[in-house]
Amino acid sequence: MDYQAVVAQLLNVEGALAAAVVDYDNGMLMAGNAINKIDLEIAAASSTEVIRSKIKTMQMLDLSDEIEDILITQGHQYHLIRPLKKLGSLFLYSVLDSNRANLALSRRALIDVEKQMEQ
Repeated sequence: MDYQAVVAQLLNVEGALAAAVVDYDNGMLMAGNAINKIDLEIAAASSTEVIRSKIKTMQMLDLSDEIEDILITQGHQYHLIRPLKKLGSLFLYSVLDSNRANLALSRRALIDVEKQMEQ
């Protein structure tokens, strides 16, 4: 799988500032690129902790559902995290400029990339 091509596809979304493929088992950044000064190594590690925390919470609550995606909104950015269910412990990470991005289309782009990666 060409993870750098996946990142390039995600960066084509209107308002994209950064994109990455990350392994949440170890927090390793598999591929990534940022248009601005986002440190993707730090972002990958912290997003890994977000996913691990949510999974732990779901287990404690005995929820038998799956995480589709996680959205973190900030003043000027959206951070989207999408676990790739059929690809082990990988997740897609996308940072978007909230003034330029369309959140629904950005989520759709993550779903489309996920489907492509599963083929």
